[in-house]
Amino acid sequence: MLDLVAAMEKCGLREAALKLAGRLGVPEIYPSRRPDVGGEKQLVTKKRADASPLGFRLRGVDSRHSYLHARGIGQETAAEFGVGFYGGPGLMSGRLVFPIHDPGGELVAYCGRSLDGAEPRYKFPAGFVKSRVIFNLHRAAATQAPAVIAVEGFFDCLKVHQAGFRSVVALMGAGLYERQQELLVERFRKVVLMLDGDEAGRRASSAIAARLGCRVRVIELASGVQPDQLSGALIQQLVAGNRTKEEREAH
Repeated sequence: MLDLVAAMEKCGLREAALKLAGRLGVPEIYPSRRPDVGGEKQLVTKKRADASPLGFRLRGVDSRHSYLHARGIGQETAAEFGVGFYGGPGLMSGRLVFPIHDPGGELVAYCGRSLDGAEPRYKFPAGFVKSRVIFNLHRAAATQAPAVIAVEGFFDCLKVHQAGFRSVVALMGAGLYERQQELLVERFRKVVLMLDGDEAGRRASSAIAARLGCRVRVIELASGVQPDQLSGALIQQLVAGNRTKEEREAH
């Protein structure tokens, strides 16, 4: 039923469920009442501000799509991340999808990348606040490495991971928001910034390095170069430079 509504309304499954619930008079999933105690109210507000688990998964995601191969992403890497082409109904139909998880590993959203030049190039579901989530944080934290590599985009993250550095995250942009900063410094003692080699990436690297409350190393790429355009060998060479003994052993 949800698939049918999503196809008719040309929206995602979550939006279809909300539309259907509204038509049937189903009450809100989350009650509007808040606790009266100040401390409890603040805690609930903060939790609600973060992304909520989806409660469903897209079916039939093809991790063997030729576009992934063209971008240098192997099938094993794509399958591990759950990335692939989605041809089913809904908001992400006809796009390459990237599952996004919260710090605990719960699926909270999909981002869809267009393959035919359609805008937006990257589509997020309505209501999703990417400034409060970091892509791949749950996998990076699970490595228990003291340092994490932070890149801008999804493909950058996959490419660095594929090069052998499993403690890598994507900020989903060139900015670092307050909640994202909290998530990083809570889990890692050092952040290695490897943002895009353009003016925006260099400005962001300087700003983020000045703000983070931990050790920071900046890897400056050549002009116009993005991490996903680099070979695995070159990524290894850039990341391995000046690493401490503790970091080398962790990887």
